[in-house]
Amino acid sequence: MKILVMGLPGAGKTTLAEQLHRKLKNCTWLNADEVRQQADDWDFSEEGRLRQAKRMAKFSEELVKNGKIALCDFVAPTDITREAFGADFTIWLDTIDESRFDDTNALFEWPTHFDIRLADWNYDVDEIVKSIDDRGLEILSQ
Repeated sequence: MKILVMGLPGAGKTTLAEQLHRKLKNCTWLNADEVRQQADDWDFSEEGRLRQAKRMAKFSEELVKNGKIALCDFVAPTDITREAFGADFTIWLDTIDESRFDDTNALFEWPTHFDIRLADWNYDVDEIVKSIDDRGLEILSQ
């Protein structure tokens, strides 16, 4: 299973992913900044962002193939990048109206397809895990 935690920079993606990672069994967490650092690829053009989404998808698919849950947090700013990643479950952090990056703000397409939308910082991680588990994906928390 591939879980995408997405939203604008500064929305709280990494914070939520860290909390989920502690709760989900058999889960590997991929943070976009760490993946970019390993690839030494800091290209934030549309092409670079699509390449990053495909890179995240490739790493995630390997994890899933090996029986793991892939938990990924990254901006995924456009429908194309979200489609390229191909999440099984998407959590949209809609906690801010704009980020500190004008280029990301201009590029960001508000998602229309997601499983959970978190519109503020007062979320219950156990409820999020339950929502994922309610899909019958057998990812009961540790």
